[in-house]
Amino acid sequence: MQEAESAPGCAVPETAAEVLLDGHRATRDRVARSILDHGPSSAADLANRLGLTAAAVRRHLDGLAASGLVESREQRVYGSRGRGRPAKVFALTESGRDAFYQAYDQLAADALRWISDAVGGGKAGEEAVAAFARARFGKQGERYLSTLEQAAAGERTEALAQALSADGYAATVRRVPSAVASKAAPAGAQLCQHHCPVAHIAEQFPQLCEAETEVFSQLLGTHVQRLATIAHGDGVCTTYVPASGAASSSAQQTPDAVPTAGTPTTDPEPASARRNLV
Repeated sequence: MQEAESAPGCAVPETAAEVLLDGHRATRDRVARSILDHGPSSAADLANRLGLTAAAVRRHLDGLAASGLVESREQRVYGSRGRGRPAKVFALTESGRDAFYQAYDQLAADALRWISDAVGGGKAGEEAVAAFARARFGKQGERYLSTLEQAAAGERTEALAQALSADGYAATVRRVPSAVASKAAPAGAQLCQHHCPVAHIAEQFPQLCEAETEVFSQLLGTHVQRLATIAHGDGVCTTYVPASGAASSSAQQTPDAVPTAGTPTTDPEPASARRNLV
């Protein structure tokens, strides 16, 4: 046991100060990871999720902000805002997201560029990259298919979010009410992906976002609309999913319904589409 503790490569803190410093860093990482998984969060939200005091969370947030990893902003309010000052939430900056990205971004970008150049570049190159993206996300969608087929019709968006989260996308669902819809029949939902492992590549090759949107439409059996993407500079990738039976034009009536990426399918066929993802 003594040999194992002193073996080369075993990072064993030698002093109490180092032990405390390591624990401090670990907690700070948990705070940042919680923001990644759940999106912009208040100090109170983080304290509840992590079992810490609000004062302790604020100290870690101050450290993360000083390092340029998080930034504070006013909490976005859907519907009418009550009295009082808007709540402050903390979101990861681009540098903060970078800390969670896997490497190999340059390798992936080089590979896609080679695919484009191999067919002559230009329009042909764009179509070749798009074909690769559809095949790639099609395979991913095939893995999600059984999960969504087991879910109730009204819960497929949540099932898709769970499947995406298992693949590292930290996805959540926000139900979108409508001024004319009842609580029993909401206008739809926003599928929010708080993390994107390929965001840096999608900045250069938007075909990745477009192909992902198409697969979402096929899996859910309905027209969907991409409202925002991390690759485009937004804080969260957001996809609008209309409620069953809702008109496709309802997507245009939701708050901030300005598509920034993606080419959703316009003639969905729920039964056949879910069987033909590639």
